[in-house]
Amino acid sequence: MTKFLMPSRRQFLQTSAGLAGLAAASGFLPAGAARAAGLTVGFIYVGPKDDYGYNQSHAEGAAAVKAIEGVTVVEEEQVPETVDVQKTMESMINFDGATLLFPTSFGYFDPHILTMAPKYPDVRFEHCGGLWKEGLPTNVGSYFGYIGMGQYLNGIVAGHMSKTKKIGFVAAKPIPQVLLNINSFLIGARSVDPTISCQVIFTGEWSLAVKEAEATNALADQGVDVVTCHVDSPKVVMETGAGRGMYLCGYHANQSALAPDKYLTGAEWNWGKVYTDFINTTLSGGTIPNFVRGGLAEGFIKMSPLGPAVTPEAAKQFEATKAEILKGGFAVIKGPMKDNKGNVIATAGQAFAETDVALESMNYLVEGVIGSTS
Repeated sequence: MTKFLMPSRRQFLQTSAGLAGLAAASGFLPAGAARAAGLTVGFIYVGPKDDYGYNQSHAEGAAAVKAIEGVTVVEEEQVPETVDVQKTMESMINFDGATLLFPTSFGYFDPHILTMAPKYPDVRFEHCGGLWKEGLPTNVGSYFGYIGMGQYLNGIVAGHMSKTKKIGFVAAKPIPQVLLNINSFLIGARSVDPTISCQVIFTGEWSLAVKEAEATNALADQGVDVVTCHVDSPKVVMETGAGRGMYLCGYHANQSALAPDKYLTGAEWNWGKVYTDFINTTLSGGTIPNFVRGGLAEGFIKMSPLGPAVTPEAAKQFEATKAEILKGGFAVIKGPMKDNKGNVIATAGQAFAETDVALESMNYLVEGVIGSTS
């Protein structure tokens, strides 16, 4: 008996895109390849859209875009940070007629988006987290949010709730955005008690459930009683931490449903606001700036509601600090401050506001963080 295997959507689109290209050259497009009128937007995710984390936050943003009249949304999940993403982008452009793409994962930027952009000058490539600068293709843009401020607020609550004075962080890779989150979490906690330390464990991958569970258990074994993370899906860290009796601070999306009694709060993305703004700019004939950033005040990020375990003292400092951050110009990294190797990173009177682009080149862990960037 001959077995027939159904192709994945990506395989189908890649094959169809090639056929469509040949047909277009002869002036004929096959049935099903007709492009919708209006704006077609593509979203690409490195993991599943229901991961309780990074990819889910972007998928929720895409869902908000779907509600805009005249806009067609195409999505592809679980696309690796390899040449596969280039094939997916080409499929969306050639088959679906997408003229605005959001390849959302960090590793999609260089070399993949930077390879595709010159080939398709009429397509807009918007990347989350990339650092656009002069000299890069002008049809490429980068956007991100000051979510380190959210981790700072997480740290304040963690500092109040920790009994052992040991908090923990499960991280994927030591890139600047991750390092800023780790540092912000510890500095927030130290605003409550300067003796608190933060143990960080890097897994080496954005999504690796076994290592995430091992890291969380290792932190619990060391006496850590509040944990947060920066991996694509915080689900494993949250469930494992709750199982070990740890308090939890979420990231990317709201994970309170996973452990309602242990969830304190979380730093969440609010991509629905960002994406609908981008789409409305495009529909009105405008151009999205090449470099876009925003924080709590701009609606790029938000905080999960405080959980039932949070004390009144913790809530009071949390709310007061959140109000200060909403005014703009808040600085977590300010002197005098050293890294955990003893090097001065900010002198007395020196401060790096949330908007300071220098923070996006961060390569250090602050004093009080136990771990290494290498």
